[in-house]
Amino acid sequence: MNCTFRKRLGGAMLALALTASLILPAAAASSSLSAERQRVDQAAIQSAQTYGQAETVSYSVSEGGAIGYTAIKSGTKTPTGQLSGLVAMGADLYGIGSVSKIYTTVAVMKLVEAGKIMLDSPVTTYLKDFKMADPRYTKITVRMLLNHSSGLAGTSLGNAFLFNDDNQQATTDLLKRLSTQKLKADPGAFSAYCNDGFTLAELIVEAVSGKDFMDYVRAEILSPLGLKMTFAPQDSFSKGKLAPTYASADDSRELPPEALGIVGAGGLYATAADLAAFGSALAGTDLLSETSTTAMAAPEYDRGIWPDEPLGLVSFGLGWDAVEFAPFAQNGIQCLVKGGDTLRYHAALLVLPEYNLAAAVVSSGGVSVYNELAAAQLLISALKEKGVEVDETAPTLPAATAAAMPQTLVKESGYYGTTSQQVQITVSSDGKLLLRQMTYAGVPDQTLTYYSDGSFRDENNMAAVKLVKESNGYTYLYQQSYAPLPGLGVLPTSDYLMVKMPENSISAETQAAWDTLIAQSAVPLAEKYTSQLYLALSDSAEAAALQQGARNVPGYVGGYRIASPTELVYDLPIGRDANNITAEGTLLWIGNAPYLMDSGLKNLFTGTGASYSTIQPDSYARWYTVGEKDAGKTMTVTLPENAGFYVYDAKGSVVASSLLWGDRSVKLPEGGLMVFTGDIGARFHLSFAS
Repeated sequence: MNCTFRKRLGGAMLALALTASLILPAAAASSSLSAERQRVDQAAIQSAQTYGQAETVSYSVSEGGAIGYTAIKSGTKTPTGQLSGLVAMGADLYGIGSVSKIYTTVAVMKLVEAGKIMLDSPVTTYLKDFKMADPRYTKITVRMLLNHSSGLAGTSLGNAFLFNDDNQQATTDLLKRLSTQKLKADPGAFSAYCNDGFTLAELIVEAVSGKDFMDYVRAEILSPLGLKMTFAPQDSFSKGKLAPTYASADDSRELPPEALGIVGAGGLYATAADLAAFGSALAGTDLLSETSTTAMAAPEYDRGIWPDEPLGLVSFGLGWDAVEFAPFAQNGIQCLVKGGDTLRYHAALLVLPEYNLAAAVVSSGGVSVYNELAAAQLLISALKEKGVEVDETAPTLPAATAAAMPQTLVKESGYYGTTSQQVQITVSSDGKLLLRQMTYAGVPDQTLTYYSDGSFRDENNMAAVKLVKESNGYTYLYQQSYAPLPGLGVLPTSDYLMVKMPENSISAETQAAWDTLIAQSAVPLAEKYTSQLYLALSDSAEAAALQQGARNVPGYVGGYRIASPTELVYDLPIGRDANNITAEGTLLWIGNAPYLMDSGLKNLFTGTGASYSTIQPDSYARWYTVGEKDAGKTMTVTLPENAGFYVYDAKGSVVASSLLWGDRSVKLPEGGLMVFTGDIGARFHLSFAS
C-alpha cells in the first residue's frame, strides 16, 4: 500500500545493461498481439523489474472487461539468492496493497447510489462510536476519507502487517485507537495520504450494509464481474498461489504468506488479470453509474490547499492517487492511477475511461511507481494498435530566464520540513537559493538560481523549486522536475514537498532531554509474533545508516515539534503518518504503540546453561541483548504454541527466526539482540551450549 513503507525511488536500481541478458518470452502472451507490441510491452515490464529489483512481475491489459492478454515475468532464486533469469509461471496472486482502496471506494459509491450514504455527510452519521480527542472530528465527511483530506494523523497500523495470519484486529481496534488521537489539520484543509481514512470507510460499508466488508465486496463487485481470483486474507483459497517473497535479494528462502489486517486500506490479493478486468469495468457502467465514476475521477485535490501548478504523480480523486497523469494528460486523455505498496508486494492499476482500457502491473519486490510507469507504456502500446498515437515528448520546465529576484524572498530563508525529511534553505540577495539537507547529511548542498517565472532552478534547467505563500499563511517548498527513465518514459514530480517550520524556542534542559532520547534505538513491544515488523526492523537499520550524521532543526526532532521534555507533537500543515510521540521512562509511545528504548534492554541470563522467558500479562514482547560472554554460544529454543522468536546481529539483520524459517537454534551473534513474543503466558525454554 502507498503507506509508511513505500520504497524510495532510485534507491536500488540495477544497470540497464543487464536487461538484455534477462529477457525471455513472457508466459501466456496472446498470439494475436503483434510482435512489435509484445517487444515494447516486455521491454517496459523488464525496465520496471530492473529499476525496482522486483523478484516476479505479472501484468495484464483489459478492454471493455475482456482480458486482452496476461503475461508474467519471473526471476527464479538460485541457492545464493540471486535471480537466475526470467521463467514462465502460473497465474499467481499478488498483494495489491493500496489498490484495495479503489474497491473500498466502489463499495461506498454503490451505497451512495442506493441512497444509503451521502458523500458530504459526517462520518459520525454512520459510525456512532467514532470519537476523537479533538472536537473537529465531527466535521470529517465520507468524501474526506476518500480524498485523503480528513485531517487524521494518517496510519495507525499496529499488528496490521502480518505473516500467515488473517487476524483483523488492526481494523476492529481502529475506533479505540482514534478515540485518544487528535487531528493534524482541519478536516478538508489539504490532502495528505491517509490509510486510516479507508479503514474507516470499510467500517462504514459494514455499518450501512449490515454485512461483513468482504461479503459485500463479493456480492456487489467481484461476483457481478466474474472475478474469481480476488481474495482477502481471511478468505478460503490456496496460499500456495501467492507469488513468493524473500527477505532480501541475497536470500533464497521463501517467506510465509503476507497478510494485512486492514483489507479496505490495503489487504486484498488479486491476479493481474482480475485487477485489470476490475479496472476496465470502471471505464464503463458495468459496475457503477456514469455519475459515480465521473465523481471518482473528478479533481478532488482542488478542494484544499494544493499547488496551482502542473501535477506530477499525485492528483487525488475519490480513491484514485491521480486523475491526471503524464503523458496522457498532455495528449488530452484522462488516465486514472492507483498504486499500492505493502512490505512485500507492489501494484499499479491504470484506467483510460475514454478508451475503455485498463492495465495492471503487480510484483513481488519492486516499487509501485515503476509499475505505474510500465502500465502507462502498456496502454500507450494498446492505443497505438488502435491508431491512437500518444506524444511522449519529454515535458520541460516552463520557459523562463535568469532574472532579478524580489528581495522579499530573502525573508523566506529558514528550515523546511515534513514528517520524513527536513532541509535548511538560505535565500541570498543575489538571487541564489542554497538547499542543505538536514536528514540526509551525505547529500551535497545544492545552489539554485532565480528565474523569471518565480522559480529557482538547477544549472541544467531540469529541476525547479518555488517558495509559495499559501492561504493558510504558511510558506511551502514546491518542486517540479521531469526525470527521464529509459524504458519507462518520464518520471514527473510536481508537488508541495515541505513547509517552512515555525521557530520553536525551548530550554537547554528540554533540548538535552531529547538529545539523550534520540541517541537511542527503540523496538516494538505490542506487535504479535506473526507481525512483519520484526523483519522490517532490518530495513529500518539500513534506513538509519543512510541518515548517519543527520541534524535536527532547533526545537524539533525530525518534523516533530518538541513540546516538553517528554512530548513531541507533529503540527506542520503537510505530510502523512504523523502520530505524536511521548517518552515515559524507558518507553517511547508512538501514537498508541509502545516501544522499548535501549536504556530498557537487559542481557538474557544464561549462566546455568538454561533459562526461560515468559510473556507477561501486559502481552509485551520480551527483548534481550546478547551479553559479551554469551556471544558464540548456541541457543536452543523449546517453542510454545502461538509464539515465536527472532535473533538479530549487531547490524540489525535477522539471523534466525522460528516464524520465518522454522529455526529452533542459533549461534548468538556478538552485539546482537533477540526477542520472544507470543500469547500471554507463553513460556520459552532456552538452553545454551558453548
